[in-house]
Amino acid sequence: MLNKILVGGLMLAASFLPAFAQTAYPNKPVTVLVPFTAGGTADIFARMISDHLSKTWGQAFVVENIGGGGGVIALQRLARSQPDGSTIAIASTSNLAIHPTLMGEKVGYETLRDMAPVIQVSIVPNVLVANPERIKAKTVAELVAYLKENPDKVAFGSAGNGTTQHLAGELFQQSTATKMTHVPYKGSSQMLPDLLGGRIDIAFDNAPLLLPQVKAGKLVALATATPERAPFDANLPTVAETVAGFQAVAWHGFVVPKATPKEIVDKLGAEIRSFMQRPETQQRFAELGAIPVATSPEEFAKLIASETERWKTVMRAANIKSE
Repeated sequence: MLNKILVGGLMLAASFLPAFAQTAYPNKPVTVLVPFTAGGTADIFARMISDHLSKTWGQAFVVENIGGGGGVIALQRLARSQPDGSTIAIASTSNLAIHPTLMGEKVGYETLRDMAPVIQVSIVPNVLVANPERIKAKTVAELVAYLKENPDKVAFGSAGNGTTQHLAGELFQQSTATKMTHVPYKGSSQMLPDLLGGRIDIAFDNAPLLLPQVKAGKLVALATATPERAPFDANLPTVAETVAGFQAVAWHGFVVPKATPKEIVDKLGAEIRSFMQRPETQQRFAELGAIPVATSPEEFAKLIASETERWKTVMRAANIKSE
């Protein structure tokens, strides 16, 4: 009799296994929102990681590009999504730490109120470059001296109002007590021709965009805006070596709707972290001009909070408002 009870109990438990297995995350296709058009670094990162997750877990992770609104549209959708891990997003400094201040209530979300950070995956260094026909400075110190002698006569370009490139220029002015003229564009691709043509003088922008022009001798790289010298060129100094504490980098990371269960957040973060720590992944990120990162959810949340406050201070001091 006892044996029959035991066998019966085991059979009953076994009958529930498929149901339990079906509830394991992910149990249906996952949408990966990218707040930019296809082809950019965030899109490349998202596709690399989504492909890995699909192969590892045997469930489709489908990338969906939602351009426009500086990434706000995609994150508004994420914030309204079901908190079950079926919709995740890769986002950047501007989406998570700048736009909520810049746009106020119009942005439609508060990052840490409406989203749960999963993992930061990259730092993309901004580089300070100058058109050598317009600016003869070879170092940050020489540039600062020139700006002090020529207030408001140097134009710096950016990828748009409120972007990290714009705020890097504003922070530089505030940190050096200098004055420049900001010229915003609708993206770095529109800014670059004017920088090369001498219609603007200097710019802070992502290393992958600018370094080929530096190697070709069309631009001069003065420094990186990273806290430490960037791995792509150990001979290139940082702005911070001249201007203490200066830092202005772009970064990317994954977020999910706020009420997503911790078990899902942790599982996603652990698998992405494992992928980011692979030598081949790190090499690919380096080839794209990015520094690979693999943080905990708590570390990523602290970064978002600190960056939000830092850029809020810069925007208020420069009286930067949404257009």
